[in-house]
Amino acid sequence: MLVKVTLARLLIREMADSQFVTLQEEGGDRMFPIAIGLPEAFAIERRLRKTPIPRPQTHDLLGNVIELMGGTLVQIVIHALEEGTFFAKLVIRQGDALVEVDSRPSDAIALGVRSDVPIFVADSVLEEASSDPTVDQQPPEHPGWMPDFDDAEDDSEDGEDGFA
Repeated sequence: MLVKVTLARLLIREMADSQFVTLQEEGGDRMFPIAIGLPEAFAIERRLRKTPIPRPQTHDLLGNVIELMGGTLVQIVIHALEEGTFFAKLVIRQGDALVEVDSRPSDAIALGVRSDVPIFVADSVLEEASSDPTVDQQPPEHPGWMPDFDDAEDDSEDGEDGFA
């Protein structure tokens, strides 16, 4: 069974090897982080903030290729977790067929945010990867914490955008 998740948090620490995106079960308490690279984190951040870019980036290129070949990205599926590594698929509709393309979750999420498509996680992966919800959970004291993407643009207007 697939469970719909939302992008709940993005943590960017430019001086660290890994950045983190946290996915949360839609309408539920289960959530889990995925370590991603800095380029993917910045691609996700740009899309969430609707920051214009002068030239297509890698995820824009892939999205454009999918569209020019008559496809439509319909969903992202994180389907496996093996030895601490997550595995994802891009689900693309091309005509009457659904095509699944193997992908790193970070690239899939960056492309999914670009195309505003839903993200799903296999229930078994969500169960294995999710942390127990903590009452009154507080964010870490770090400028990369961004708990609500809808407020990101409003925060940036006063010069305190919350990103490192």
